[in-house]
Amino acid sequence: MKKLASLFLFCTPWLVQAQIPAFLTDSIDQFMNREMARWQIPGAAIAIVKDGQILISKGYGMTDLENGHPVNDETLFMIASNSKAFTGTSLALLQDEGKLHLDDHVTDYLPWLDLYDDCATDMVTIKDMVTHRIGLQTFQGDFLHWGSNLSRRELLEKMDVHQPQYDFRSGYGYCNMGFVAAGEIIGEVSGMSWDDFVSTRIFSPLHMMRSSTTYEAIIADKNACSAYTLNQGNLEKIPYENINNLGPAASINSCVKDLSNWLIMNSQEGSFEGKQLFPASVIEAATTPYNIVSENRGGLYAAQHFELYGLGWFMADYNGKKMVWHDGGANGFVTTTCFLPELDLGIVVLTNTDENWFYEAMKMQIIEAFLDMPYRNISEMYNTFYVRSRKRQAEETQALLNKAHGNGAVAKHALNEYAGNYISDVYGMASIKLEDGMLHIYFEHHPDLSGLLEPLGGNDFVCTYNQTIYGIKQVSFDEDEAGISAYHMTVADFIDMMEYTFNRVRR
Repeated sequence: MKKLASLFLFCTPWLVQAQIPAFLTDSIDQFMNREMARWQIPGAAIAIVKDGQILISKGYGMTDLENGHPVNDETLFMIASNSKAFTGTSLALLQDEGKLHLDDHVTDYLPWLDLYDDCATDMVTIKDMVTHRIGLQTFQGDFLHWGSNLSRRELLEKMDVHQPQYDFRSGYGYCNMGFVAAGEIIGEVSGMSWDDFVSTRIFSPLHMMRSSTTYEAIIADKNACSAYTLNQGNLEKIPYENINNLGPAASINSCVKDLSNWLIMNSQEGSFEGKQLFPASVIEAATTPYNIVSENRGGLYAAQHFELYGLGWFMADYNGKKMVWHDGGANGFVTTTCFLPELDLGIVVLTNTDENWFYEAMKMQIIEAFLDMPYRNISEMYNTFYVRSRKRQAEETQALLNKAHGNGAVAKHALNEYAGNYISDVYGMASIKLEDGMLHIYFEHHPDLSGLLEPLGGNDFVCTYNQTIYGIKQVSFDEDEAGISAYHMTVADFIDMMEYTFNRVRR
């Protein structure tokens, strides 16, 4: 057995002997290195906290494959939607202080905000906005939101263009903009921006000195992981995405050292370093379920029977224990934070590729070890499903490209007839230009994004976006008596699963 001192920090002998599974003492380094290679992950970091103590806090791999250094417990990752739990806890703090109530109407604080439906606008509460029950489909509108040049206020002012896909308060649809609205409410109530509130009220008392809320902070940091994706099975380094406009939903940068303190506080009902930093009622409010996500997870997890959502936290039963967690995905990163209050256990897994399911598998691997469940390699099982899924997607994409590049596929009309300006009620303006004999598409709110359109035959084209994460997708044009009248497009499901229609702007 390896020397525990090299792996476990701040543990009492009783903790080591009585509560640490053999998987963690004997195998975790070997497991991490093997599975990171399987998943093509350049850098990762994990932390495990138990009974208020940090058991593991360390990095694996490299921050950058070309000129980086080893990942350590202070290496920054973009933690994306793990930010939501910080926003939810901020709301719970302000409620505890009597400055707002979760059942207050959003328009009491943001009278200028409108939803698509006037009745929903009148009824929508803070709780509705942050528990994904306002009627939008998961990720609906995120093509407009993600990495765009619109401010938080400008994004919220466009909420009325998103047509609900189900009735208000009748289901679950993951919505980033609900948290952006919550951030604006936090600003109205506290007199501080969301960024300053989280930094002052959460980061500072928890000694989260490496954590930040902006794109500018991570690009300037010398100990931050680079972002990677997979392009046709090969690792590709990609730029950080500026998602400051989604701050309360997605913009926090952090490291496992800082997030260990965050999870200790949560798993100990607001207590940290022997002090009650946050009232237990705040943690209770944040981890109370307010919406049903699903009634049965099934599949690999027969020990789980339902999934719920609180204030920026998912919740489920797992083998008889309450599990609280959130995941995060940004360009080049997928991450997770989790705690099981009955076990006083917290887990962080951070990775710097957006094309892996290992972060989730590792979390569950650790949980099952602490629950003394029979060992199984969850990462290997996930990878089997992942490879099968990505193979199918790759074959579909390649079929599109083969159709465009082979057999002399030509468009129904001359290419210049497709060029012009188009407008979407949801997105705004886009333009299609004929450049060097090829059609290119450009977007008003994403100045760095473009797409190359290649004919598939008829009025169908394949669009290869210049940013890998947006995918390779089919674009189809409509026509009427006056000629080309509109086009329909999608982006990768990782961004947005909705179809967007752009109508031609005619003089």
